[in-house]
Amino acid sequence: MAKMMKMMSMKMAKMMAMKMVMKKMAMKKSVIAKGKRAKVSVFKGTKLKTTSGLKRSDLKKNKSGKIVSAKASAQGKKAFKNISKWTVAVSKARKALGIKGFVPVGGATAKGKAFLAKAKSLYK
Repeated sequence: MAKMMKMMSMKMAKMMAMKMVMKKMAMKKSVIAKGKRAKVSVFKGTKLKTTSGLKRSDLKKNKSGKIVSAKASAQGKKAFKNISKWTVAVSKARKALGIKGFVPVGGATAKGKAFLAKAKSLYK
């Protein structure tokens, strides 16, 4: 009898404990944009920042309409400035020699060697 009473009181205690548990709170909506379209959602204003911490002020639209980091874009433009004269010279040499398709600049063939010589002469 005592054993049964003890079990009953334990059951009651369990039920009481279960009743007193609070409800779970709803999860807070994230302000961090994740995934492939993260920068777009930050640029639009639906999210506050990307996982790497980029905010709206750090982003810009590039020439083709893609949302990119303003700092990275500036760095890329700065890097391209160093080789832009060479790329112009190579494209002019290609046009002058009438080269179509893949020809390595300064390659083993006579065409490749002529290509390099012409590009060097146009490069200033």
